[in-house]
Amino acid sequence: MTAYQLPVAAYSAPTVVFPSLLPATVLPTVPAIAARGVSMSFQSGSDCYQALKNVDLELRSGEIQLLMGPSGSGKTTLLSILAGILTPTEGNVYLLGQEITGMSRSRLARFRLENIGFIFQGFNLFPALTALENIEVALTVKGIRKHAAKKQARSLLEQVGLAEKANQRPRDLSGGQKQRVAIARALSGDPKLIMADEPTAALDSQTGHAVIELLHRLAKEQNRSVLMVTHDARIIDFADRVVNLEDGALKQKPV
Repeated sequence: MTAYQLPVAAYSAPTVVFPSLLPATVLPTVPAIAARGVSMSFQSGSDCYQALKNVDLELRSGEIQLLMGPSGSGKTTLLSILAGILTPTEGNVYLLGQEITGMSRSRLARFRLENIGFIFQGFNLFPALTALENIEVALTVKGIRKHAAKKQARSLLEQVGLAEKANQRPRDLSGGQKQRVAIARALSGDPKLIMADEPTAALDSQTGHAVIELLHRLAKEQNRSVLMVTHDARIIDFADRVVNLEDGALKQKPV
């Protein structure tokens, strides 16, 4: 596991021997996510399909970035690589200053558990558990004891405006409420990275807008970094940066 470092030429600040003695403004900022030359190929018999082609991407602390593009362009594949679920054929991925492409599977699983919160299009809530219990489970998996997990779960539900729904099961919640529970669960354990796969796809316009407003507030107030795969052009105004995938190649678009 190696610390992420950009080439020296990429910095405007001079090289220093004792960086801790310099003002904070002189020190380079490490990206929350950095992909360098990421390519991904899939083999099917004698055929080889290249899903991603030499992708470079950065996401900084407190930034919301949208990853857009048509179906089949490689968005979900790229998100899976950046989350450490898939290993790229070529290239390197750095999360919070650590190179994850060189980690063992067990260490990578622990790193994801401690540092990444996931939000899914289909919510992925346990139907037999209440909203509170769905979040408690995630906290327990991260090693937090039951009493503390319950307390933190209640606090997270309050953050997303669902304190009064703590004892409701998913079947009794609206789509927007279920997505807010999913966001609260993604925030469990205080991850600095939030990765979302089409979080507004199953929601109507007004509800989707409210969910993205919530994510935007959490990112800015709590300095979390959010990378979101989406087809939803209605939420572009909430992004700091929009990048577009076309045939596996990345193109940045102005917000």
